[in-house]
Amino acid sequence: MTSTRDRILKTLLKHPRSTINDLAEAVGINPISVRHHLSNLQASGLISAEEERHGVGRPRLIYSLTDAGAEQFPTRYLRLTSRLLNQLKETMPTPLIGELFSQIAVSLAEEYADQMQGLSMEERLELVKDLLAEEGFTIEWEKSGEQYHIHEISCPYYKIGQNHPEICTVDQTLISKILALPAEKIQCILSGDAHCTYVVEPNLTEQTK
Repeated sequence: MTSTRDRILKTLLKHPRSTINDLAEAVGINPISVRHHLSNLQASGLISAEEERHGVGRPRLIYSLTDAGAEQFPTRYLRLTSRLLNQLKETMPTPLIGELFSQIAVSLAEEYADQMQGLSMEERLELVKDLLAEEGFTIEWEKSGEQYHIHEISCPYYKIGQNHPEICTVDQTLISKILALPAEKIQCILSGDAHCTYVVEPNLTEQTK
């Protein structure tokens, strides 16, 4: 049986910008109960709310799916992405494919160049964590002696990477650019490890200048 939460999300998928009363009617429960579910969905980052004026009186709240909410539903992005990469490999030399992924990461890092100014190593690691979280990764990092280990607990590229491991260039290059240090991969989920792990050594800074 479909849960109330799922019915609300499905309603917002079909009817973006719905009010509490719209959702209560569509789902078949009272507005007070809908409000409770909406609060939980907002806290989970699956829906957003904005005020909309509609004549005299207080503005009403209009609810919509966030990108994370829309991703709760089956898509064909994975299939389309695989087809696009297969087509690229048929028309472009393999080294150029890797260079293309690297350039994507470089462009993303350049957008945050101003934020990187004056940051300590650990502040840069937090920036890496936030940036990759926006791309769908779950990141943890730890200091081990003179090294920092960056663990990708979850990777949104895993399914694509099984057939197109070149895509791993994106996160590796982004980490290197943000930290201004080489990032060495010592574990990879595609090789059967529990997760991907990169190692960086701050002491290498002088050697790479």
